[in-house]
Amino acid sequence: MLTDTATSAMTATSPIKPEPFKVACSSCNLRELCLPVGLSQENIDQIDSLVGQRKQVPRGEALFRTGDVFQSIFAVRTGFFKTCVSSEDGRDQVTGFQMAGELLGLDGISGDRHSCDAVALEDSQVCVIPFSRLEELSREFNELQRQFHKIMSREIVRDHGVMLLLGSMRAEERLAAFLLNLTQRLQARGFSASSLVLRMTREEIGSYLGLKLETVSRTFSKFQEDGLLEVKQRQIRIVNLPGLQQLVNGTNCAAN
Repeated sequence: MLTDTATSAMTATSPIKPEPFKVACSSCNLRELCLPVGLSQENIDQIDSLVGQRKQVPRGEALFRTGDVFQSIFAVRTGFFKTCVSSEDGRDQVTGFQMAGELLGLDGISGDRHSCDAVALEDSQVCVIPFSRLEELSREFNELQRQFHKIMSREIVRDHGVMLLLGSMRAEERLAAFLLNLTQRLQARGFSASSLVLRMTREEIGSYLGLKLETVSRTFSKFQEDGLLEVKQRQIRIVNLPGLQQLVNGTNCAAN
């Protein structure tokens, strides 16, 4: 991903102002993705108190940058983000894409500072979760602690998925696995299982998958010629799902 979005992301970040928290976690339409199931009302009330504010993050702005002090993790409520690190030659390497119902900021836990940039790919909103308060509540009831451990485990699985993509798959397999994973995640949020609008550029997809821009564009064209996809700029429709799945050779598409 490196177009005007990436250029904006490399400039100084404008202040991102917090907003009062207006919708409780218990009534949020993403609660099934974020909240552990089976909590008592008392526990749910405690979680509601955990998230005290939201932040609006305009397209192209950074929620946090490499080296920023780690204080909170962030639940994406609306919008889409990319995480990226800067290589030695100054280029951005995309490490993941995050959508509504997913967390940002876990990279800062080990070293108390963030190790990547998180940049909004469209106007977005996040819920701010102070990490010290999260740790405190996790000690009070096990279900929240268990849910957080599941989230951490999911991140590890996704890292393994990326290693598989970059280490053993051809370009066609990488792009097919990426699209299948993206549609699976969107479907879990109530969106179409076959149609999507890409929030990221082809260059950003290439950065994430370890492919050149030309290779990504050529592979999209081939998928369309082979009757797997219909492609209209950033609008994608999967025409032949079994064919796309067959390209991945049965590999689990767990990459983020």
